[in-house]
Amino acid sequence: MENQTSVIPLNQPIVFELQGFDVQPGNGPFMFLLALLAYIAALLGNGVVICVIMTDKNLHRPMFVMICHLMVCDLLGATMVLPRLMMDLLMGLKKIAYIPAIVQAFCAHTYVVVMSTVLTAMAYDRYVAVCEPLRYHSIMTSARLHSCCAVAWIVALLLIAVLFSFHMNVPLCGRLIQNVYCSNRGILNLACIPTPASIIYGLTITWVFGALTFILIAFSYIRIMCVSLKQGRTNCSKPNKIFQTCVPHILVYLLYYFAALILTLSYTFPSLPQNIRKFLSILVHIIPPIINPLIYGLVSKDLRIRFIKYFSIRVRNKT
Repeated sequence: MENQTSVIPLNQPIVFELQGFDVQPGNGPFMFLLALLAYIAALLGNGVVICVIMTDKNLHRPMFVMICHLMVCDLLGATMVLPRLMMDLLMGLKKIAYIPAIVQAFCAHTYVVVMSTVLTAMAYDRYVAVCEPLRYHSIMTSARLHSCCAVAWIVALLLIAVLFSFHMNVPLCGRLIQNVYCSNRGILNLACIPTPASIIYGLTITWVFGALTFILIAFSYIRIMCVSLKQGRTNCSKPNKIFQTCVPHILVYLLYYFAALILTLSYTFPSLPQNIRKFLSILVHIIPPIINPLIYGLVSKDLRIRFIKYFSIRVRNKT
């Protein structure tokens, strides 16, 4: 088995070692600074969006509540990878105990699935808003809104909980995880015995669940496009307003799936240089958390106005 260092099962407490990046001497602090800047950008961007939405009652609408959930998800994804990576780059701390390794892997996988489910819920919200405008407030009630958000998280947590249930009673014979963070497959690659059930289930939720969410999102936005084109024949300003509200979600969706595709390809081509493969594997935890707040802040007119109002009040209060 790959990464297996002995045929004798290890006893708890198991301490893994993350291989990390192969950094030339003297380059660690510079790479640490880049990772720190990326993490600060993710914290500030998502934190500001969450604060503005939570403090402004005018933004307590379904679309912005779901954006808030998306920002929380972004913070989860960045926090599960970047702080540990920074500790490695600055101080060379590569060791991680078994329980923290499982927690990091669980949260990293949960982040990926929650992004899909929340984006699907947001597509449904936009579908109802555009295709059923007169019934929107009766359909997207407060109870249904919170139910959609809760289901998005619960489905993801259940899917990943089942995935990690395959770790039970699996003996491990190695300690070296050949990546910069812990993942389900990275840990099970150290198993003393084959784990075909985990591989089959992992591939199933990756492709079947991914295809299902893609179909639902694609159907929603195709219907939105058809409705907006019909309305454009009678009111030229109507399609512009519709696209203005939908473009941020579409951009975030494309950005996320582009990063997720890169992550999948990084495991598909093991012949890639190790540093490049590891860098590609963390992009999904870096790009969306940094770019998503910018997309919503720049494209969403309501959110942009509230940003300006929020910061102008803060500046006035200080002066």
